[in-house]
Amino acid sequence: MYSMKTNSVYCGDCAEVLRYFPQDSVDLIYVDPPFFSNKQYEILWGNGYELRAFQDRWRGGIRNYIAWMEPKIRECRRVLKNTGSMYLHCDYHASHRLRELMDKIFGENNFRNEIIWFYRRWPAGREQFQRNHDNIYFYTKSDNGTHIFNPQYVEPTSETLKRWGRQKQRVTFNKKGKRKPTMELKEKSKGVLMPDVWQISIIAPSANERLGYPTQKPEALLERIITASSNPMDVVLDPMCGGGTTIGVAHKLGRRWIGIDVSPTACKIMVKRMRKLKAKITENDIIGLPKSVEELKTMEPFEFQNWVVQKLFARSTRKKVGDMGIDGWMLNGRPIQVKQSENIGRNVIDNFETAMRRQQKIKGIIIAFSFGKGAYEEVARTKQEDGLEIELKTVEQLLKET
Repeated sequence: MYSMKTNSVYCGDCAEVLRYFPQDSVDLIYVDPPFFSNKQYEILWGNGYELRAFQDRWRGGIRNYIAWMEPKIRECRRVLKNTGSMYLHCDYHASHRLRELMDKIFGENNFRNEIIWFYRRWPAGREQFQRNHDNIYFYTKSDNGTHIFNPQYVEPTSETLKRWGRQKQRVTFNKKGKRKPTMELKEKSKGVLMPDVWQISIIAPSANERLGYPTQKPEALLERIITASSNPMDVVLDPMCGGGTTIGVAHKLGRRWIGIDVSPTACKIMVKRMRKLKAKITENDIIGLPKSVEELKTMEPFEFQNWVVQKLFARSTRKKVGDMGIDGWMLNGRPIQVKQSENIGRNVIDNFETAMRRQQKIKGIIIAFSFGKGAYEEVARTKQEDGLEIELKTVEQLLKET
């Protein structure tokens, strides 16, 4: 079904997609999975016309979460070259279990660093120390020292230069003949080797790179990782790519890239991001994007809603719950209701009529896989008696029209 193609976006579960990739084919992997935070997020993308909801919830606890992660990490290791590296981004919710899992799959000897990404944010509560960091585990495929690594440096200070022995004392004399000791570098220095604690600011609310993704990571963080563990034209993979930060930075740095995400909405956002960077890719190039009725039936409910709204060139409502029966709005102001169901009945039409009246609208549209006899009868009745015009459109019709 899939074959490996660089500078591409794949839509699907990464464990399934990567099964079709050749072994030893990727130079660097960065993965930023859901954090087992038990939070539900609502994201408003960019201009407000695309809504994606995702849940970071795991029934059955952390064991189920680790069981969900394991096949994905195993496939990542399989496709990684022997000279390659993998960076796994997590936080305190599951970092201890993920470290054990990485040791199990990659081997303890292939652990290189636990990188602490430190950032500042507003205080939250006084019952504990403020949590101001994430954990990034750096592993290599082999432990023979052949992995790609380009040392990174921090700017030297007088104190660090003294400590590392890169300064020597030079004695000069001023105009009055007084001794004037100064310090100079013994050699031209790149700085001090970068430590494993990185202070990089989180993305500011007004930053140009912000997309509206609540767990979006700053480009500066990915730039450091990609620069350190890959070279130009190497293949950089992000198997849970979200808004596309990894592949965007990889493209800027002259790497080849592959982004994978289970969300069709996220995949489309990736494409838009890459097109702004002049990458030769369109939405039609997304590999694995659902295109048939049967595929659409298996989509997550809110992803399906996004797909319908986008097909209608409409906009989503801002809220995925408590939307009062309106899932989107046509550009001409007609309300939209989306049902990922077959044989929609009279009750759905009744509820939509109430929502239309509440919004003082006389025209609306309902999208579903099929409608029952009662639905068509109610549409005819409400048009004749109440003057409400409700269009019933099937997903199959929507596919053919677009």
